[in-house]
Amino acid sequence: QVQLVESGGGLVQAGGSLSLSCAAAGRTFSSYAMGWFRQAPGKEREFVATISWNGGSTDYADSVKGRFTISRDNAKNTVYLQMNSLEPEDTAVYSCAARTLTIWGGTYYRNNDYNVWGQGTQVTVSS
Repeated sequence: QVQLVESGGGLVQAGGSLSLSCAAAGRTFSSYAMGWFRQAPGKEREFVATISWNGGSTDYADSVKGRFTISRDNAKNTVYLQMNSLEPEDTAVYSCAARTLTIWGGTYYRNNDYNVWGQGTQVTVSS
């Protein structure tokens, strides 16, 4: 079973940047589609970005398109989320997720599409 651990969260001023990492333990990580989600206080968890098993396909929520970039390094069993031009509205707990139910999966957008989740990392953007 894959286990996921996020890192890289923190406090940043509006307009700044942060890079999140999601390290996976498990020898078949490279076969799985991955995603990033976020949950702000009092709100439901929402989709942020998704990447296919080989990194060939990516997609983003409209709210982050053009500012965030998802990538992966299968040799390092790690998925990244580069966040630029951060806004106070980006404040949330960010979690990565894996869809281990499908080998060589594509892009997925719903919470229920993923079955393995990390514990999350806090991102706070001050105005």
